[in-house]
Amino acid sequence: MNYTENFEGIKLDVQAVDISISDGIQQSVRDTISKIKRFTKNIDSVDVYFKEEASQSTNQKSVRMRVGVPGNDLFAQDEGDNWYELLKNVEEKLRRQLEKR
Repeated sequence: MNYTENFEGIKLDVQAVDISISDGIQQSVRDTISKIKRFTKNIDSVDVYFKEEASQSTNQKSVRMRVGVPGNDLFAQDEGDNWYELLKNVEEKLRRQLEKR
């Protein structure tokens, strides 16, 4: 499942490899972007990649997020078994990167 949308002036591109993303997770992605926007107003684009590894017994799911900002883009990823928790962890990692700037 892949989709692109314009969210509050930010190009949001979501790619999910061989899985379907629920409306709740899509809203959680939007909430994450809203929280990151508090730290910088210059976000051009956000790419989110959801992936599920069937071969691994633990940490089957991974979320990667690239945030396009002036200068070097921000990137964070996390692996686990709960999409919402992974998004929260990625948000925290991105927030820390923005605070360092």
